Amino acid sequence: MRIAKTSFCKQILTHGRHSLQAHHLPRIARCLAMLSEQEIWWRAHATSNSVGNLVLHLEGNVRQWIISGLGGAPDRRERDTEFAARGPISRRVLLARLRSTVGEACRVLKKLSARDLAREYTIQGFRLTGLSAVSHVTEHFAYHTGQIIQVTKVKRRRDLGFTRLPGQPSKSARAKGLPAI
Repeated sequence: MRIAKTSFCKQILTHGRHSLQAHHLPRIARCLAMLSEQEIWWRAHATSNSVGNLVLHLEGNVRQWIISGLGGAPDRRERDTEFAARGPISRRVLLARLRSTVGEACRVLKKLSARDLAREYTIQGFRLTGLSAVSHVTEHFAYHTGQIIQVTKVKRRRDLGFTRLPGQPSKSARAKGLPAI
């Protein structure tokens, strides 16, 4: 049973790292590259968040929950400032900060054990297990990545080509009339 539990925990942590670093972060990077500096800070209305705010928020959330909460680093997050920012923070700086934070979080996740995932932590005032914290962060990151993608679609007025089912050809292959591989 211990082997199965350890294997399952390793799978959860591997999936968490992949979700953050290999799946969602590249999509955010691509969206940032497609938006102008002005569009990064555009808000649909006064109570909505800009892409810049969402990137700052993801950085703060990952740092607080994984790096500080599970990794033990000091928690210096000022959550309200993530949403109050109006720019200009350049795409280069936003992306560098998010990449650095995600990289650091992935190093923390790589070091965690099954015991660490089962242990209880207090993060942002919530009492929860390490497993719940990892699950929260990956879900939260995915949610806001979707919002960033949506704003980019609205601004670019086109499909970004992120979704492709297994066996489907890429957008460029479909445009050229090539069969699915």
